[in-house]
Amino acid sequence: MKGNNFWLGNGLLALALLSLIFMGTLSEMFGIGAVILWMGLAAAGMYFIMKD
Repeated sequence: MKGNNFWLGNGLLALALLSLIFMGTLSEMFGIGAVILWMGLAAAGMYFIMKD
């Protein structure tokens, strides 16, 4: 049975995937902040998965 950190990490990675799918729209809205958002979500997701 996986812990809460595992599921939190997977949720953050799912949000990172969604941000990649909508990267065109996000980059028009946030500029370079869209890439920073994607990197932050991916890094946090991997952190929580590896922490579990």
